[in-house]
Amino acid sequence: MRPGERRPMHPTRQSPTGTRPLGVGPGPGIIPPPGPTRPGARPGAPSRRPGQRYIPRGVKEGPMKGYVPPPRMTVSNEPQPITRSITITEGISVKDLAEKLGIRAKDLIARLLARGVFATINQTLDAELASEMSRFFGADTNVITFEEQAAKDVAEAGSGEEGTGAEGVPRPPVVTIMGHVDHGKTTLLDSIRSTNVAEGEAGGITQHIGAYKVRIQDKESPAYGREIVFLDTPGHEAFTRMRARGAKATDIVVLVVAADDGVMPQTLEAIDHAHAAEVPILVAVNKVDKPDALPERVKKQLADRGLVPEDWGGTTVFVEVSAKQKNNLNLLMEMICLVADLEELKATPERPASGVVLEAKLDRGRGPVATVLVQNGTLRTGDNFVVGNVFGKVRAMFDDRGNQLEEAPPSTPVEILGLEGLPQAGDQFIVVADRDKARGISDYREQKAREAALAKSSRVSLEGLAEQMASSGVKELNIILKADVGGSVEVLTDLLNKLSNEKVRLKVLRSGVGAITESDVLLASASNAIIIGFNVRPERKAQDLAEQDKVDVRLHSIIYELQDEIKRAMSGLLEPTIKETYQGRAQVLETFRIPKVGTVAGCRVLDGLIKRDSEVRLLRDNIVIFKGKIGSLRRFKEDASEVRNGMECGLAIANYGDIKVGDVIEAFVSERVAAEVIA
Repeated sequence: MRPGERRPMHPTRQSPTGTRPLGVGPGPGIIPPPGPTRPGARPGAPSRRPGQRYIPRGVKEGPMKGYVPPPRMTVSNEPQPITRSITITEGISVKDLAEKLGIRAKDLIARLLARGVFATINQTLDAELASEMSRFFGADTNVITFEEQAAKDVAEAGSGEEGTGAEGVPRPPVVTIMGHVDHGKTTLLDSIRSTNVAEGEAGGITQHIGAYKVRIQDKESPAYGREIVFLDTPGHEAFTRMRARGAKATDIVVLVVAADDGVMPQTLEAIDHAHAAEVPILVAVNKVDKPDALPERVKKQLADRGLVPEDWGGTTVFVEVSAKQKNNLNLLMEMICLVADLEELKATPERPASGVVLEAKLDRGRGPVATVLVQNGTLRTGDNFVVGNVFGKVRAMFDDRGNQLEEAPPSTPVEILGLEGLPQAGDQFIVVADRDKARGISDYREQKAREAALAKSSRVSLEGLAEQMASSGVKELNIILKADVGGSVEVLTDLLNKLSNEKVRLKVLRSGVGAITESDVLLASASNAIIIGFNVRPERKAQDLAEQDKVDVRLHSIIYELQDEIKRAMSGLLEPTIKETYQGRAQVLETFRIPKVGTVAGCRVLDGLIKRDSEVRLLRDNIVIFKGKIGSLRRFKEDASEVRNGMECGLAIANYGDIKVGDVIEAFVSERVAAEVIA
């Protein structure tokens, strides 16, 4: 570039007049017309692209034309007034709760976040938290179980559709046979099964499933062709457990009473169970073919208990049968059908299935297997379900004869595969449409069960007895008592019963002679009891179990010390206790008499260690014989400070020589521990 010449303008740069140089732009030598300039634009500022129209800031065109951005979300801390009521289920998700409240899910999540709860849209909420959130958004809540909500939904759907059979159709009755031991319950079941089940299908039915259907085969019977479901339950315990979970599996109870034996304690217990479950009772007087049978005596005994026969003017049906001779079995079945007709048992086959678990087991080849009684609706292969805190999908279904089924109508016992875990007997079974919903309910219930199990881990102890009395008024202290001899058991039982007062009731759950066993610890753990051992010791496994379950075990050798300790615990003045730390135990293999020393025991250490300065307790058949200190401890003629597990040693107890082969020497250290501070 020569001196004095100006540098040429860059092709992309605009001149101060807003035009491009010649030869630059849309066409050769064409200068594009200047477009409207931006208001307030400074001279020389870059203009729009060629042909671009000026649009003021904030005005939208094209697909977003007319869109006004929403104001930034603010979460109010002021709750809204209660204006409506909603029904929520246990384990409701954030999404479902937002839909019931009629708000956006993100508003609910924001409110949870403000409360310090981090939740996603599919996360389940605790009933208490969901109620709190509902009240904040102006809704009162009524919490029901998932099963109740499902039944409510089905009922609403049935009432809204024509021909759904909301009233239902008759279904076979479900019968449980109960009674005293050896009165012929099992024989009666076997006779009914073999008489009324078609040939070739009689074998192995109860072994397969524990419940079965029987079809009445007598063509002369008015109930010909009708079906009855019999439950082969393992006695009253399972019956009670199901009722405790709110599951009414049985429609009719057949009470079996032997005509030659009469009413026995377990018969009365069965009557109480049936009355508590509000189930009609039908009495089968069995063994009427025996020469010493007295059916009228049975009727009188049961009439005194409120079961008045029909021929005496009462309402209870009595049938005299002989299970062994197979007499009157068809009459019994007809009477069962008659009682069922009076109960008007109905079901709706078109609805989703619901039922109750009769039993569950873990099969090595098939995994968790549950026996389910379908009570209402029809269960089909492929259905998703929730049962207790377990969910699953019906992979396969088998009836009481082992045949595979595709669907099971009401009052059908079936064995199902496809569970994700093992349910408990008595759990409610219900079919759900959504597998994710089933998984959410299952996870929520499992979490609540885990929390409940952790809450139960706090055991009662003598130190905390006064505090519990102050918080709950009258307190019942359960005690399991073990002593070395029967006389001590009787004396201590009377003593503890006399110590009861208006604030504390002492209840001896179990008393016995001998060492404290694992079953004692398990009973104490289940019933929240303390164990008192008088001149006895716990077995090693029982000791470990007591430490694991935090069961309070008190060991005494003087009756007055035991009495004083219980009294001080009841008055809240328990003093520091002497805590024993277990060190080890050794078994006596041989004994030697050594002059000027006394009896020396040749021992092998079974576990732990034996120290020279330890205190020892001599046990014979787990009963304390002597308590003292070690006189001498040697290995191979040399004094030893301690002997460890598996080693042999010579041991002498100071001032005691009555040691026998087979005795056990237990070493321990005692220390004083201050009692807990009691409010």
